[in-house]
Amino acid sequence: MQEDKKMKVKKGWLAVRVGSEDEDGGFQRFVMPISYLYHPLFNRILERAHEVYGYHTTGPLRLPCSVDDFLHLRWQIEKEATNYHRHHHHNHHHHHLPSSLSFNSC
Repeated sequence: MQEDKKMKVKKGWLAVRVGSEDEDGGFQRFVMPISYLYHPLFNRILERAHEVYGYHTTGPLRLPCSVDDFLHLRWQIEKEATNYHRHHHHNHHHHHLPSSLSFNSC
């Protein structure tokens, strides 16, 4: 969900800032469950965020990807969680980011 910048983030959620100045609409702010930070699909983007922005930032966590790529990543995580809860399987899952996921230097 995209949130207004002045809205407080509820407990258990995290504000993130994605996009770039070059992208249509520029930077956008979203909130997501903190649990996403622990998801294997999210690890790569967090590592890239550290490379681009470092650890010491103020405000929302900045992610170096396009809004479309962030929305796709969020959709994948939500889809996987839905399938897991629906089937209750404990099979080993392979997590792959799409090769088209772009990490822009914002």
